[in-house]
This record gives sequence, structure tokens and C-alpha cells, in this order.
Amino acid sequence: MTYGDLVNRFSTTRMGSWIARQLAARVDPHLYRWSRGRFTSAGPPTIPQLVLTTVGRKSGRPRSVQLGYLADGGDYVVVASNFGQARHPAWSHNLLAEPRATVEVDGRTETVVAERLSDARKQAIWPRLVGVVPQFAVYVTRTDRNIRVFRLQPQ
Repeated sequence: MTYGDLVNRFSTTRMGSWIARQLAARVDPHLYRWSRGRFTSAGPPTIPQLVLTTVGRKSGRPRSVQLGYLADGGDYVVVASNFGQARHPAWSHNLLAEPRATVEVDGRTETVVAERLSDARKQAIWPRLVGVVPQFAVYVTRTDRNIRVFRLQPQ
């Protein structure tokens, strides 16, 4: 078993998800930016990651979150899994209110426009998402909500 396998497996446990929500979610966007995509709080990234910055729908202020993603052509596909929590993550509400955002990947910053995928399109791409970010297969079993999936298209 590789280091990446261990990190990914631990992140799907209740404790691992809690640590990711409470610590990594606060630290990783800064560490990722500082290292130009080379490091997270768990060490080198074990899945493809980006920093998504949205406009807060209530505050109007920039809000950044680090997410695993699937590269699909020139687009990025992200999943609003929220570690399988009962509520959608704030960033997904922000994208629905204002689909223009920015992503940082490997030290590059791009403006993107988000499109929420229909259930049919989500189902079609889901196996590829789980292939790249295996944690999604566990997170989807923890909640009854319809997890949102977004395509981020560079502008």
C-alpha cells in the first residue's frame, strides 16, 4: 500500500473526515498556494487538487476552498461532497448565486464559470470522478442529499 493509498483511506474514516474539515480545510488552501501545489497538510497531494475562490453570496467577500477535481478536457469537475455531511458546502451555494469564480492549479490562476451538472450528466461522469478521487465513493454513502457536481470552464 502506498502513502497516497493510506492518506486517501484515512480521509474516508470519520476521524479523517473530521480532521480534514476542522484542520486541513483551514490550512491547506494557504499551504497549497504557498507551495505552488506541491504540499498539503498531509504532505504531497495524493489526488489532483485546486483552490476554488468564490464570492460569498451573503458577505460578498472572496471565499477559498481546496478541492479534489477531475480534469475533463480543459475543464475542471468538482464535487460538493462536504465529506458526506448533511448540508451542501457553502461554496456550492456561492457558485449557484454567482457562477464566476477563480481556480488555482499548480501555481496558475484562471477565471472560470461554473455549471451545475444535471443528474444524468453527473451519473455519466461519476465513475471517472471516483477513479480520480476515491473518497467520493464513501462520502456519497453518508448522506441522503443529492450531491452537487459542477463543471468549471476556464474563460
